[in-house]
Amino acid sequence: MTNSRKAMSVLRGISQSLCIVLSLLLCGAFSAENEAHRIRNIVLVHGAWADGSGWKGVYDILVKDGYNVSIVQEPETSFKEDVAATKRVLAQQDGPCILVAHSYGGAVITEAGTDLSVAGLVYVAAHMPDSGEKESEDGKRFPSDLSKSGAIKKTPDGFTYIDPAQFHEYFAADLSAEQAAFMARSQVLNFADNFSATITTAAWRTKPSWMLVAGSDRTISPDLERWYGKRAKSQTVEVPGASHSVYVSHPKEVADIIESAARAVSK
Repeated sequence: MTNSRKAMSVLRGISQSLCIVLSLLLCGAFSAENEAHRIRNIVLVHGAWADGSGWKGVYDILVKDGYNVSIVQEPETSFKEDVAATKRVLAQQDGPCILVAHSYGGAVITEAGTDLSVAGLVYVAAHMPDSGEKESEDGKRFPSDLSKSGAIKKTPDGFTYIDPAQFHEYFAADLSAEQAAFMARSQVLNFADNFSATITTAAWRTKPSWMLVAGSDRTISPDLERWYGKRAKSQTVEVPGASHSVYVSHPKEVADIIESAARAVSK
């Protein structure tokens, strides 16, 4: 009986060990499978009167957290060329991605986001037109302080910019005067017709979306941003007191909503 009990004890021990090993193997397999489906690619698109360098703070956080980040530099010479520039970067991704935009870039990703590589869309104080709509017309639903100010100027050949003397007030009120002055003097002039481009197919109609509302935005009305998010049934986050340059002034909050989107579509 003693030998029998010992044999049974050994068998139980072996069985328990095998169960532990099997559990570890299964956990490893599930972990590898989850990691394989985890979205790690992020593509950032800037808006009008800016370039990709404004994403530096957001970029640093995302890269530190293990994401592969690409930044589109739109020429702003035509809406078609801005969409093409975005699709060019999307084609370089090695898997699905989250497509993110600020301001006018929201119209760009609404058009470009139908690309098969795009798993989700994040709008950061951005326009979000529907199919057949124009950003310029949507803006009239809730006119912004900038649109009523006269601070938007136009060159003789049809490109727009914000009066540098008023840039801080309307575009970047929560940044230092020095930083706003640099942004004002390094503006990428945007072709005026870009704001009146008609969306052919709105990507957010078929893909999950997120909206970050800048609570004190004077370039795009926060009410319009909220309206866009509600219409699209977007997951919406608001940053109280943030200016239109929220992607520069609040990089952590912006990175958080992007990472939330990446986790959500990875499930």
